[in-house]
Amino acid sequence: MTDRAVLQVRLEQGIDALGVALPADAVPRLLDYLALLERWNATYNLTAVRDPAEMVTRHLLDALTILPYLQGETLADLGTGPGLPGIPLAIAAPGRQILLVDSNGKKVRFLREAIRALKLEGVRAVQSRVEEVQGQFDCITARAFASLADMLGWGGHLLAPHGIWLAMKGKAPDDELPGVPAAFEVRRMHALKVPGLESAERHLVVLGRRATSQ
Repeated sequence: MTDRAVLQVRLEQGIDALGVALPADAVPRLLDYLALLERWNATYNLTAVRDPAEMVTRHLLDALTILPYLQGETLADLGTGPGLPGIPLAIAAPGRQILLVDSNGKKVRFLREAIRALKLEGVRAVQSRVEEVQGQFDCITARAFASLADMLGWGGHLLAPHGIWLAMKGKAPDDELPGVPAAFEVRRMHALKVPGLESAERHLVVLGRRATSQ
């Protein structure tokens, strides 16, 4: 078991490197989430990442890289798995209504326990296929769970007219851009730097509805 103080240093150094401002209680709460994930992961295999120090980098800091791009009062995290990036974002930028969506029952059970244990206000978890979810959201996050075409094909109805879709990818998904449905457009693509993962490619694709489709 990696000492919590070591994990805290790694997390705080990563946050400093990202240059993001978090609430005063965010670091201990993020570490509480990590401890809960590690505990459940031993039984339920929620993530392939086993080492807590690696979880800090690959889960927490990876999620926090998109913090500057969030907007609006409502957010849906599609294919959230064990709550990534949704739960770190809920801790780092509280105050919005967040819906965590996953089709896997054991992951949703973990999400509901995490919401309860961490006292995450305004956060809900639903077990559902993305295409069956209802509502519209100012911001949608999705962490490499499908191609851009499939993401938008399944979940495009959830994006509010002036909302933004934040698709987290590894390498730049240039080959996926022609498949973006006609009702949507790529607004920007950002290369992300995750502290501790300098050799790994990370990109954020920001999409929105075309003006004509509103």
